[in-house]
Amino acid sequence: MSSFEFIFMLTRHDRTVADAARHLATALAAGVRHIGFKDIGLPMAELEGLHRSIRDHGASSYLEVVSLDRDSEIASVEMACRLGVDHLLGGTHVDDVLPLLEGTGTRYYPFAGRVSGHPSVLGGSIEEIVASARAIASRPGVAGLDLLAYRAALDVPRLMRAVCAAAGKPVIVAGSIDTPERIAAIRASGAAGFTVGTAALDGRFPAADRSLESQLAAILGAR
Repeated sequence: MSSFEFIFMLTRHDRTVADAARHLATALAAGVRHIGFKDIGLPMAELEGLHRSIRDHGASSYLEVVSLDRDSEIASVEMACRLGVDHLLGGTHVDDVLPLLEGTGTRYYPFAGRVSGHPSVLGGSIEEIVASARAIASRPGVAGLDLLAYRAALDVPRLMRAVCAAAGKPVIVAGSIDTPERIAAIRASGAAGFTVGTAALDGRFPAADRSLESQLAAILGAR
């Protein structure tokens, strides 16, 4: 990632939405060129269709892993490999995932810190999360980190700045980003990008109206 990117997730509450194809068409028409989905919510055949449409329109694809137990995460990574996604976000079992991604060309951004639950939350102190980020980012084959900053009960701007400084690789901030102020704080932290899904699909972002077109325009403008 070469600039501060907005990644539109076709998801609500950490699940790919049933009408993802319709929202994808809206996003592509709005000029969004970084688009993702989760590994749960739709069958494989429909995820294949989404991924094909994303790539056919010259956009970059992202799959974010929700599963936290090892076996489910491995199954999700194998799905990402079959799809051939450009970027794999999330997951916690780095040692198990790296060999599966070797030679695929998929860029890997695992979670920093202690992640639990569904929807996922980030636990631990800033110091613990920074130590995790530094250790994970140092691994060959890890392209960057996925940080659930606004899912942590911490000083979020301080957390983001500390993780971005420690990682030395791109950091994507994900989860509960629903205001221009949060986007501005993410940019100021030095992060490479951010994801928005539920807030845009539910019309929560401050915009001309609640339509997805207006939501995406406002988010793009807030970068």
